Amino acid sequence: MTAVDMAASTTRPSALAGYEDWPAYAGRLRLTADTEDARQLADTLGVPAVTPDLEYAVLSDSEHDGVITSRLQWQLGFGPRTSAWFVRPAGATGPLPGLLALHCHGGIKAYGAERLVSLPDGLEDSRGLDNPDGGAHLGERPGGAIGSAPLRLPPLEIRAKLYGGRALATWLAQQGFAVLAHDTFMWGSRRFGLDPLPWRTAKTVSGENALRREAGVELSAADQYNAAAAAHEETVAKAATLIGTSVAGTVAHDDLAALGVLASLPGVDMDRLGCLGFSGGGGRAMVLAALTPLIRSYVVTCMMTTFDSLLPSHLDAHSWLLHTPGLAKLGDWPDLAVRSRATILVQYGLADQLFPELGMRDAHHHLSENIPARYTGRFWQEPHVFTPAMQDEAASFLTATLQPRHPTSTPSPDSTRTYQ
Repeated sequence: MTAVDMAASTTRPSALAGYEDWPAYAGRLRLTADTEDARQLADTLGVPAVTPDLEYAVLSDSEHDGVITSRLQWQLGFGPRTSAWFVRPAGATGPLPGLLALHCHGGIKAYGAERLVSLPDGLEDSRGLDNPDGGAHLGERPGGAIGSAPLRLPPLEIRAKLYGGRALATWLAQQGFAVLAHDTFMWGSRRFGLDPLPWRTAKTVSGENALRREAGVELSAADQYNAAAAAHEETVAKAATLIGTSVAGTVAHDDLAALGVLASLPGVDMDRLGCLGFSGGGGRAMVLAALTPLIRSYVVTCMMTTFDSLLPSHLDAHSWLLHTPGLAKLGDWPDLAVRSRATILVQYGLADQLFPELGMRDAHHHLSENIPARYTGRFWQEPHVFTPAMQDEAASFLTATLQPRHPTSTPSPDSTRTYQ
């Protein structure tokens, strides 16, 4: 939408397209946590209550690369339906430890968990954006708006850049885990509709597009959506403040719902649940573990520092997932791990361009002093990446810390929660 289009329009477009029901849902009930520490965090983030015993659909199953991949879908109480992938070893006979694989931010919201999953028949590098509601796909229209041309997803590109070429969720399943990877609030199937663009977002995108045209840069439809979504995150954060939640709190809501689904899936040992994530996914893992005792063990990769170290030069290196108003009243960023009862591995990249080394060192010292029995810190001579060697270490840590404590239990398929 150009300035001319905005001037000619008599109404403002929705700034919450696809999420007009979010304010009512967020204002209904707050999450009831199990401990005082978790309650304080839930209240600060404004985490909405999660629907218990969430129904999910199994849309497809495929066996490939030694694993079975099932595509799942569920409807939360607001916004579009969630897409997810459940990956487990083919031929597994006993209950398996369950993992939530939490996708990173990456500045890429056109898709979410696909970056972590190897799909059969090369679908990961050619499939258009998931479109469960049957409406138009997102793409480019004349005038710079985000419109109806299909998007091509490049998870192989981000996988090569950030994950060493591995499909993390699929690889973890090959190591013996039952892994659920889901799109969270604002990403992939849970993205906002940006057609037409909200006016403030449109102004930002219009200016950026003009600069790109002068430079002769052509953006793909997915890149255009990601640029618009980046600008729109400011609007989402403002809306969250108005309705008593936050970006991180609403993301945590989606992650808690996914954890409930994982715990209910057949073949998953409900007593051996963990999670892991790189970058923004690591922050999500730490918040999730601080909110629920269901997480026994988790890994945070390239997402640990102190708040002070972000001032003044690293403030704009991070999204609203990190900068929740009021969070500092509860302590520093590593104090989220202190609030959890779970064991934690933190992997630091000493060449990480998003965090100063002093902040990482200070966080490591803080955790070593406060939770020495539950904390392991590892420093890598790496930039902001999750390399195969780091993934190997993460999998070994989770294998060791998610051993059975007593006779295992696994749910049977519940026909009241699944539908086709």
